[in-house]
Amino acid sequence: MAMKASLQLRVGTQLTMTPQLQQAIALLQLSTLDLRQEIQQALESNPLLDVEEEFGEQVVSETPDDDWASEIPAELTTDSDWSDTYQDLGGAPVGGEAPDFERQAAGQSLQGHLAWQLAMTDLDPRQMRIAESLIDAVNADGYLTQPLDEIRDGLKAQGLAGLRSREVEQVLLRLQQFEPTGVLARDLRECLLLQLATLPDDTPLLPQARRLVRQFLEALAGDDRRLLKRRLGLDDAALDTAIGLVRSLDPRPGSAFGEGDSDYVIPDLVARHTREGWQVELNPEAMPRLRIQPDYAALIRRADKSADNQFLKDHLQEARWLMKSLASRNDTLLRVGREIMARQLDFLEHGEEAMKPLILADIAQVVEMHESTISRVTTQKFIHTPRGMFELKYFFSSQVGGGSGEGDAHSSTAIRARIRKLIQDEPPRKPLSDSRLVALLDEAGISVARRTVAKYREGMGIPSSSERKRLR
Repeated sequence: MAMKASLQLRVGTQLTMTPQLQQAIALLQLSTLDLRQEIQQALESNPLLDVEEEFGEQVVSETPDDDWASEIPAELTTDSDWSDTYQDLGGAPVGGEAPDFERQAAGQSLQGHLAWQLAMTDLDPRQMRIAESLIDAVNADGYLTQPLDEIRDGLKAQGLAGLRSREVEQVLLRLQQFEPTGVLARDLRECLLLQLATLPDDTPLLPQARRLVRQFLEALAGDDRRLLKRRLGLDDAALDTAIGLVRSLDPRPGSAFGEGDSDYVIPDLVARHTREGWQVELNPEAMPRLRIQPDYAALIRRADKSADNQFLKDHLQEARWLMKSLASRNDTLLRVGREIMARQLDFLEHGEEAMKPLILADIAQVVEMHESTISRVTTQKFIHTPRGMFELKYFFSSQVGGGSGEGDAHSSTAIRARIRKLIQDEPPRKPLSDSRLVALLDEAGISVARRTVAKYREGMGIPSSSERKRLR
């Protein structure tokens, strides 16, 4: 059969990201420790880069062949991420090296990893706010411990009118497809079923393993093999295979996050009190200040087409682009950090009990950036305050309790701090029950359910009142 050649014209739109913009986004996502390593590698490979002793704004001086610099945006207003970058490049590595995704995820918090995926998910603004509240409620093991009704009520108090539990659950089902597999499950059974759902259909004894998790998880925990063989219709060998498949799953999918090689962090920002009030500045010791090496720059001649001169020009371009990307990163980080602390001045003055409710959208609206950009800026970025070192994400928390007025709003962080203080001050022989804690919080104008108090108490590792009495 003869094949006929044909010419087809396809019209479409596609985001094209310059290498300069790609690195600017990458630098924005790196922690200070990772960024220092990147800078050190650049210093070792680029003879046009040099280090100044003082740290400050990355100033780009005028040098030959500077037209390319105008293509770099002064601020990072794009929502693009690594997936956009490398999809756009059709899989071609940048700089001759493949993207190191594992290194990017190393040491990242679970919430940061989920927010990174959320930034690439097609959700409308209403669904995005629901998703952010769900991610905020994930514990260190990757489970969603807060009931959906509480999350719904908190979002309705923040202005999402007409929100129903079914709408929250639909967004949850979308998020449960995120990595790590099994994240955002509400219990162990759901976590394991989510992981089994991703396995190939031809996995041996997959249907039996699903039924084992769905109906007989308690029997499995009790090692009741006789019951399992009878109910599942399996012999000993087949049962061992099904049990082995279940035990190969991860019951704590979020535990791998936040366990970097080192707990040592360098603050990106410093908050201090001066005569003019609270000031937030870049940490002068966070990283070195870069400059163009003057001796090599003086050797560049515009009319010279030699290979040596072209070599210097190429490295000059790379050096100046890196410096401008660093300046943009510093400016973005400083703007976001200042706005966050402006909303949390009461925390600086009075501590955790004065923490205000704050969500990504609050900051994004003021600094005119997308919420996903704010999520990237605040992940693995730290600020040193008189009250200690905190990741910028720490200052975001949902609104809980209170009345209808804005002044009655309380953050979940502040409520946890109040519960901890009440328990610390309780009579040793008569510990406060969860019901009594609810009453005391209500007297302070904070209306929360008893199950919420119990959840916060357990999340802080505080035993129940009966156990505290026995321990004393």
